[in-house]
Amino acid sequence: MKAPTKLHPLCLAIVAGLGAPGLGTAAFAADNATSIELATQPVTSSADAETSSADQDTMTVYGRALSLYRANETSLATKTPTAIDDTPQSIQVLPQQLIEDQGARQITDLYRSVSGVSQYSYSGVTFRGFRQDEILYDGVRGDPFNGFAIPQLFNIERVEVLKGPSSAVMGSGEPGGVMNYVTKKPAYTTQRRVSVTAGNQEFVSGGVELSGPVNDDASQRYRVAIYQDHENPSRTNTDVRNRIIDLGYSWDMSEDSTVTAQFTDIIQHYGGARLRGIPTDDAGNFLADIDWNANEASDFQDLEAQVYQLRLDHSFNDWLSGDVTLRYYENSEDQKYHEPNGLEDTDGDGVADWSKRQFRDQVRDNKAGSVSANLVALLGDHTLLFGGDYYRIDEDYVYYRAKSVGGLSLTNPVYGADTSAYTLSLSKQTDSRSERYGAYAQDQWQISEQWNVLAGLRIDGFKDEVNDIKNSTEDHYTGSGMSYRLGSTYKINPQWHPYAVVATGFVPQDAADQASSNGGPFDPEESLMFETGVRSYWFDNALNVNLALYHITKENILQADPDDDTRSVAFGKVRSQGVEVDMLADVTDNWTANLSYAYNDTRVKEAYDGISGTVGTRFANAPHHQLGLWTRYDLTAIDSSVGFGADHVSEQYNQSGQIVKAYTVFDASWQTRWQDWLFQLNVKNLFDKKYAVSGFIDRTGHFPGEQRRVYLTASYDF
Repeated sequence: MKAPTKLHPLCLAIVAGLGAPGLGTAAFAADNATSIELATQPVTSSADAETSSADQDTMTVYGRALSLYRANETSLATKTPTAIDDTPQSIQVLPQQLIEDQGARQITDLYRSVSGVSQYSYSGVTFRGFRQDEILYDGVRGDPFNGFAIPQLFNIERVEVLKGPSSAVMGSGEPGGVMNYVTKKPAYTTQRRVSVTAGNQEFVSGGVELSGPVNDDASQRYRVAIYQDHENPSRTNTDVRNRIIDLGYSWDMSEDSTVTAQFTDIIQHYGGARLRGIPTDDAGNFLADIDWNANEASDFQDLEAQVYQLRLDHSFNDWLSGDVTLRYYENSEDQKYHEPNGLEDTDGDGVADWSKRQFRDQVRDNKAGSVSANLVALLGDHTLLFGGDYYRIDEDYVYYRAKSVGGLSLTNPVYGADTSAYTLSLSKQTDSRSERYGAYAQDQWQISEQWNVLAGLRIDGFKDEVNDIKNSTEDHYTGSGMSYRLGSTYKINPQWHPYAVVATGFVPQDAADQASSNGGPFDPEESLMFETGVRSYWFDNALNVNLALYHITKENILQADPDDDTRSVAFGKVRSQGVEVDMLADVTDNWTANLSYAYNDTRVKEAYDGISGTVGTRFANAPHHQLGLWTRYDLTAIDSSVGFGADHVSEQYNQSGQIVKAYTVFDASWQTRWQDWLFQLNVKNLFDKKYAVSGFIDRTGHFPGEQRRVYLTASYDF
């Protein structure tokens, strides 16, 4: 056994008494007062199973940081339960403990903890230099927040992040990476929690989560949960309300079969939205107060969604298993808002002080469904995967616009416009259908105890239909593509686990983007990535360091036409390359640290379609440097902990070439347990820094970061 630093005698007694090969991190992580955590690498293949009995006397011991904040395995990259150390691609998993410690309510609260990811706009991110807004749920497509809503984390158990192209098994996807939300499922043991939160900006929320067995043998289980919040953020005229109802039922029909059904109902209201940014000059200085808003109090963005999911897992025998997942959602996103439409200098001092505005009335109604099926065979040293999936989304889109309405001063805004007096004209009306389907095969070959090879191939097809009702045109697009991934991991010794991978990506353009009225049709995006890295463990596993280096090229990228934002244009080729470093460390027995750093350089290499002067320029909202830190110190004598975080993003550029200034913000937290109560205080943007997280175009400005937020939460487990 590898001796950890100051292993608690009680832990040694537990290990000796239980034999410990089946113990995982979750049971220990729940006890915040434990001085050291223990975990074993999971058995993930037949080769491991054959040697597991010989390895029972050898156990890897991890400290608190690795047990609290690190996952040992995930199915995201391979669709089979695979140890992260055996996966030849960079992966990060943000577990429930990290989400709770940071007081994260929505996905934007977690970007600091993912190297290579920074906020772009709304729920969209910059991922290794590329814009990305696609999200998976339990490994399949069907994001009910698609569009301009922001995903909430109330019913999310953990967030998994796969860096680089995932097309070889997931189908079309951006080359920067993909995020997967693992939803909370019905639990085998009774779990009941009530929580309330209050904070500044009139924030208040409440949630109830009930889960556990229905019968004595726990073969049937349930989950019932509801969440509601309300706040009046600092931006003028804004108010926010979220409500989530989350239901689940699991049934172990036999020792070999389990079915899980889930339903989620979502309501999200953003008053004074859809929010744009704050206008700036070319040097990134705000031209208006950071609370300025182009929207009136009567403007809003409303989302209503219902999600249904059904999954069946079945083991045919000891070497063959399979699963089928069905996911369906309907959502409606209704937006009425004022759009900044150009800046003016009304007093002739050379500084813009007035924003022209349009009024936009948009409704998007979506119906989307997906089915995914996998078959996994354990054949000696080979883990074979065969699968296929199908996804279809139907969207009805209606867009009315009043091109010129009353403007708004940047320095002394006067609100109260009568939107009922606006003359609206139909700008767009489309019905579209997008279909994506594919089949894939993968082999995970355990050549030896140290050496693994992964090879995967996928064939994709797509079919799009766009009915432009306004212009009385109908367009159809079909096509196909192939993606592959070839990678390998090798364990030199317990400390050094290098890997390398080459992978391709294939992404058909969105159906709405293909319309001739948008400048289409456009060729699909194609990408190629080379990545190498190493996972290493130091000081008796008190320190885990993951290093990744990558080079990605992507072709046929769409961007808004600088001369007409209702149309798109294609940049020919963009290259992204960089390095990422992720560290988990036990500074002392009670002091843990989680640090993520990324350097990225993304530049336009080729350009066409009438765009000049872009070759060699940096891509929009792609910072060179990002640094995220979260550290926690456990005060075991009083069953409490304190936390501190930092988030640094270096200088960026928006799509108009304006500078987005570098920023660094700090957070802090405090937790304490008393009997069955957990009390937690979170302070975000501790020093109330005024900054922009990203930019869009000059007339809409930069997106401001949140001002100081203070939350106090009380949770009761019963």
